[in-house]
Amino acid sequence: MYRSLIKPLLFRLDAEDAHHLTIGLMDAASRVPAWPALARRVTAPASPMLEQTLWGQRLASPVGLAAGLDKNGVAVPAFTALGFGFLEVGTVTPLPQPGNDRPRLFRLPQDGALINRMGFNNAGMTDLHARLGGLGARPAPVWVNIGKNKVTPNEDAAQDYRRCVAALQDVADAFVVNVSSPNTPGLRALQGADDLGALVREVLQEVEAQRVRTLKAPPVLVKLAPDLHPADFEASVDAAVTAGVAGLIISNTTLSRDGLTHPNQKETGGLSGRPLTRRATDLVRAAYRQTGGRVPIVGVGGIFSAQDAYDRIRAGATLTEVYSALIFEGPGLVRDLNSGLARLLARDGFTHVREAVGTAG
Repeated sequence: MYRSLIKPLLFRLDAEDAHHLTIGLMDAASRVPAWPALARRVTAPASPMLEQTLWGQRLASPVGLAAGLDKNGVAVPAFTALGFGFLEVGTVTPLPQPGNDRPRLFRLPQDGALINRMGFNNAGMTDLHARLGGLGARPAPVWVNIGKNKVTPNEDAAQDYRRCVAALQDVADAFVVNVSSPNTPGLRALQGADDLGALVREVLQEVEAQRVRTLKAPPVLVKLAPDLHPADFEASVDAAVTAGVAGLIISNTTLSRDGLTHPNQKETGGLSGRPLTRRATDLVRAAYRQTGGRVPIVGVGGIFSAQDAYDRIRAGATLTEVYSALIFEGPGLVRDLNSGLARLLARDGFTHVREAVGTAG
C-alpha cells in the first residue's frame, strides 16, 4: 500500500511538508491508547538470533532509526512499533533554533537519495526532555543525538554538548556526539583528532558528573563524516576511542555528488541514501580493522535491503541504522530487514548476529 498509494501522494508534496505530515501522523498514532504496543507484537523481530545486549541495554534487533527523522522525539512509540531495535532522536541543541531557510530538503528519486541542509532545526533540549520524560516504559532504547547551536563558536562548543548531557541524562539511553553534519558552519572542524578527543573527554566528564543525580551513565558514541581524508578518518577514530567513547556511528551524510543523475544534485547540503552504500561500508570495514572490534560500530548510510544491512554487519558493524530508505521503501522496510537478516544469518550457518560481525573484513 505504501509504494502504490501513500508514497505517490506524499511525493507530490514538498519534501519537508511531506516529512512534517508523516511525523504528525506518527505522533497521532503514538497517542492512540495501546496501539503502539499491539503493533509491536506484530512487527517485533521474531528471531532470537537478532537480539543483543549492549551497554546493559536489550536490543531486540540490530536495526535502528537514524537521527534526523524524529528530531524532537514526538513519535517514539509509533516508530518503536515498526520493529526497530533502538531509536536515535535529535539532533538536539541547548536552545531551540529554526535551522536554515527553506527549501532545505530535496528528493532524488532516481538516485534513491535525499539532500538536506536542515541546520539542526529543533525545539531544544528542554522540550525534548519533557517529551522523553513523559514516555513511560520503553520497548526499545532511545538514544539522543546532541549538537551545538549555530551561534555558538567552536571554542565554546563543548559547553553546548555538556549542557545537553546535563539536561537529558536522566531520559537518554545513550548520547551521540554529532560533529559531522555539513549543515552547521564550522561543525566538521570539531572532527579533527585533537578537538574531537578534547570534546569527547568533556562530554564523558559531564556524564560522570551527572551520574550521582541521575543514577545512570549512558554510553557516549561519536558520529563521523564519510568525507574525511583516510589519514584524518583514522586519526579521528583513534582520538575518539582513546578518549573513551563506547561506540562509533559511521557515517553521516556526504558532500560528494559522484554518480548522481537527478537535477537536485546541484542543491547544497548533505547527501544520504543509496549513493552512500559502498562508501559507508568501506568506512565501517576500515574502522573495524583499526579498532580490532574493541568498540561497537553502528553502520548507517544507504541501507535499503537486508543484504545491505548484512554486508554492513559482516564489514564490522554491530548495529545498523536507516533513514532515507524508510522514505523510499515505507514502514514495512523494518520488518523486511529483520526477517531478511535472520534468513541470511541462518543461510551462512550463523546462530547469532554477533557471530557475523567483521567476518568479511
